Amino acid sequence: MQFTGQLRKMHTKLGGEVEYLLPIGDELVNMNQFVGKEITLTYQHRIECVKCGKETVKSFNQGFCYPCFRDAPEAADWIIHPELSKAHLGVEDRDLAYEESVQLKPHVVYLSLTSGMKVGVTRDTQVPTRWIDQGAVKAIKLAETPNRYLAGMIEVSLKDHMADKTNWRKMLMNVYPEIDLIEKKNQTKTLLDEEYHQYISKTDEIVDINFPVLDYPVKVKSIGFDKVPEFTGKLVGIKGQYLLFTNGIVMNIRKHGGYIVTLDC
Repeated sequence: MQFTGQLRKMHTKLGGEVEYLLPIGDELVNMNQFVGKEITLTYQHRIECVKCGKETVKSFNQGFCYPCFRDAPEAADWIIHPELSKAHLGVEDRDLAYEESVQLKPHVVYLSLTSGMKVGVTRDTQVPTRWIDQGAVKAIKLAETPNRYLAGMIEVSLKDHMADKTNWRKMLMNVYPEIDLIEKKNQTKTLLDEEYHQYISKTDEIVDINFPVLDYPVKVKSIGFDKVPEFTGKLVGIKGQYLLFTNGIVMNIRKHGGYIVTLDC
């Protein structure tokens, strides 16, 4: 089989094992079926902006051309730093209608176990997608807020006590400590200022996530299309938004959003 088109981040579905669908052009390719098999990925030396569709010589922020990276609301700073959200004040950053449609929706502050314990923020509609994308093996809701700003402020208040980033190499090696998430949630609640206690989630459900991986690497070597335009290898697993190959070789699909690629499998 052969597929050619623009890459986007993989779609996921939580089950006994995460199901991965790779958007490539107009196709959604089920990648789980190729775990254990050899595939070839070939970069066609063309990038099209994931926002405006125009060709660009360089991808910014996982698929934007520079003008869209500079001006599009989907690439604004509050995406990465939710505490910078201002739509709840009626203040526009780049596009108030878009910002209201995202920032004023219910959000979740969560604790997840990736390479270690981390705190993060996502819209409630992105649970458990966000956890899968970051390669978490377990996650629990800490707080539920009516907007993005409040979730961001809770996250910021906890950054001195726990990480808000993942060590992606350890995540791909499946190296993480054993932590009781309910106990950790109870400990974390005591670190929050009184004003945030009303948002603490009443559910203590722990979500377990199993990835389709045959063999985790002992040492990780990341490759990308800019330096390796064509690659053939045996796919041994998928975790987060990474394809895992033999010999510890990994590729971040999300990083290559907008790249025009051919998949032979």
